[in-house]
Amino acid sequence: MILITNDDGILAPGLAALHRELRRLDRCLVVAPDAERSAAGHSITMALPLRVQPVRRGGALFGYAVSGTPADCVKIALGAGLVKRPALVASGINLGPNTGTNILYSGTVSAATEAAMLGLPAMALSLDCFRDPDFRPAASFARRLAAQVLKRGLAPSTLLNVNVPHRAASRIRGVKVTRQGSFRFEDKFVKRRDPHGRDYYWLTGARKVHSRGADCDDRALKQGFISVTPIGYSMTDQSQVAGLKEWDFS
Repeated sequence: MILITNDDGILAPGLAALHRELRRLDRCLVVAPDAERSAAGHSITMALPLRVQPVRRGGALFGYAVSGTPADCVKIALGAGLVKRPALVASGINLGPNTGTNILYSGTVSAATEAAMLGLPAMALSLDCFRDPDFRPAASFARRLAAQVLKRGLAPSTLLNVNVPHRAASRIRGVKVTRQGSFRFEDKFVKRRDPHGRDYYWLTGARKVHSRGADCDDRALKQGFISVTPIGYSMTDQSQVAGLKEWDFS
């Protein structure tokens, strides 16, 4: 059994494309947010109830729509017994890339991270596109990658963050195993006024690529390669531990 989730919502076309390909490998069940939860990060719902509604397609159970975050979806799928322990958790296919420091905000990546925290092999998949997407090349690669994960497994606490360039399959230059780059957005808040005369702010910005080295996820993606980055959820900076122990805390 493969568990599929995302942060764009259960009706997202990227999720449907992923489901079509992965069901060629094994039975699939979708547990995904009932609406878009982009940039939800690894937030979970604690102060509100979670509502779960079955979704059927073609007379068969397609999955469950959850009134929570992507991480909620993975937690409740296992914790409430919506699915038996899956062999793999796949999150996506996200509309827009998730590279560099952006993975800290990504609900797509966070859903896969939650799965890894629960001891499950997991991967997050994103397409470098925001308009008129063709998810087919990314979904096809997801199936091939999933077959490898099911065969080989992943190291404990490790998940795969995958970003696919938006181009025809014949124009994708190949696959690169990469490291997380330092790509980020440079934020800009646009001040506007609502019909009642009250000010509000709208977050926007521009993509900035600061990574150096062809082995970075954002660089590889820009060059037309599929980027596959093994990431973990431990955030300890080991390079600073020894030096910090020398500080005087008295």
